[in-house]
Amino acid sequence: MIELGLSRISRLLQQTPLTWKAIHIAGTNGKGSISAYLSHLLTSGGVRCGRFTSPHLIDRWDCITIGESVVQESLFRQIEEKIKLRDQTLGIGASEFELLTATAFEIFNHERVDIGVVEVGMGGRLDATNILNNVLVSIIAKIGLDHQSLLGDTLEEITREKAGILKRGVPCVVDGTNLPTALSTIEERIKELGIDAIYTRPDAPDGHSSALSQLFQQHDVQPHQRANMCCAISALKLALRRVRPDIRVDSLVSQLSSVEWPGRLQEIVLNPMVARTDSVLLDGAHNSQSAEVLGQYVDCKLRPQGSPVTWVIAASRGKDIVSLFHPIIKSGDNVATTAFGPVDGMPWVKANDPQELASSVQSISAIGDVKSFDNDILSAINWACSKANGGPMVIAGSLYLVSDVLRHLREAQKQSENTTESEDTLLAPGLLCT
Repeated sequence: MIELGLSRISRLLQQTPLTWKAIHIAGTNGKGSISAYLSHLLTSGGVRCGRFTSPHLIDRWDCITIGESVVQESLFRQIEEKIKLRDQTLGIGASEFELLTATAFEIFNHERVDIGVVEVGMGGRLDATNILNNVLVSIIAKIGLDHQSLLGDTLEEITREKAGILKRGVPCVVDGTNLPTALSTIEERIKELGIDAIYTRPDAPDGHSSALSQLFQQHDVQPHQRANMCCAISALKLALRRVRPDIRVDSLVSQLSSVEWPGRLQEIVLNPMVARTDSVLLDGAHNSQSAEVLGQYVDCKLRPQGSPVTWVIAASRGKDIVSLFHPIIKSGDNVATTAFGPVDGMPWVKANDPQELASSVQSISAIGDVKSFDNDILSAINWACSKANGGPMVIAGSLYLVSDVLRHLREAQKQSENTTESEDTLLAPGLLCT
């Protein structure tokens, strides 16, 4: 169950003041990418950096990194147990996300990070991460309609909640590609607090970094990635100006080309999990805004191959299926629908019924074959591989689906390695059977 509010997290952390400074990021889309860019750049610049994002991708602790490395499971479990004991002793009744947030912040203390890059879990104003009180810069990424049942029915209401991370005396960076309604709502909050603000636009990167402009010219950077990079660079300059003015941000910009953010427009080979050796596109687009970005990428990069696209899709219960999938799945495409499994630490998250997904997709004009596979993800992927026959293939609709796919792939790789080791042992001198 999701319970927004700051009272429980305040009690969880009241005994342990945070020893590090923060960069705080809110928004509907782009938060994770901006976090990844900032963490990578800070680490490249020699700053000891922690990063906390949500949800986790494969393992529950991979949402916390120290210096670009996932925190050790043993340390995570040690700190988590201490937080849970504190919760029980004080009778707080903290939510799963509040316990996770407190665990991440305590790990940052334990690891003596200089700067923690922290992504909001949901909303902003009442999100557990908004307990932060030593923020160097706040970032408002791209805002769209999502989680309306908790944040509000309109873009204005949702924006007001996300702008709730802005604090008096703390400068902010705003993605200037936001819709006018969102921008005007953010501007009201900025004026109310009397804080400095930078509005970034990817079509004018020179205003933020000449090195970034050069990067855009040299690499195939998608429009949404450009917007996120502009936010990251502008925020980094503001943050380091206050704590490490000796670091030249422009000298780090080239490092952005090597940042990887799994599950977002990720080209991946699923062999040995399945027989297909051609890459597939893996993307966690889960709302209309991120689906639009995915659709543009597919139209530009995959459809020119001349073959219909084959999809494997799943979605969280409560998502608007029509706005999520209908604009990106086209006539002639083939679709396998499935469901992700239970999400560790997030028992309230449920998958949409694959039969309902299939019925919705079948209403698309001149759609190709559509088949439902319930929660059998591997069968769905195998069917899609057969249908695609080496042509373009996309797995999308939920980060939780992405997580399950990556877990299946990891398990298949382990089994393949074990099989290879067994064969090597049998063929070793003196052990060969005759």
